[in-house]
Amino acid sequence: MKKFLLTTTLFIFATVLFGQEQTTLILVRHAEKANDGTSNPPLSEAGFQRANNLAALLTAQDISALYSTPFTRTEATLTPIGRDKGIEVQQYDPYAKDEWLSSLIQKHRGETVVISGHSNTIPTLANALIGSETFSQFDENDYSNLIIIVTDEVGKGKLIRLKF
Repeated sequence: MKKFLLTTTLFIFATVLFGQEQTTLILVRHAEKANDGTSNPPLSEAGFQRANNLAALLTAQDISALYSTPFTRTEATLTPIGRDKGIEVQQYDPYAKDEWLSSLIQKHRGETVVISGHSNTIPTLANALIGSETFSQFDENDYSNLIIIVTDEVGKGKLIRLKF
């Protein structure tokens, strides 16, 4: 309940402080992956639990779109949110970040979007959005970062960083 209240308060604060025409981007690394020896593993049991926890954490938020890289684990991280909100997970290419982020911000102006990526791509996206090299690659065992960026332009985002 504390997490829900904190998250809801932060979203309300961000909307009021930064205005209605800002796009809110929630960036998460995929949840824990299974060690199945493949290059495209599914989520582990802990990963499914974290994905469900993320959905529960964001249940009160008005989310307009979900984006993941084209991997099973990134899509599965957002699947519970999509199921709860009736939204399909769309794929994106994290290496075409500058053009994609600009079009994403314009397309979803005034809306909230959740993006799932990897230990090396989420920090890169966050840095581009805030215009600062604040984040380095996440530790391979760190799945707990929840990065919220409110912006109307790539490079000018305001940052809220949480753990979940």
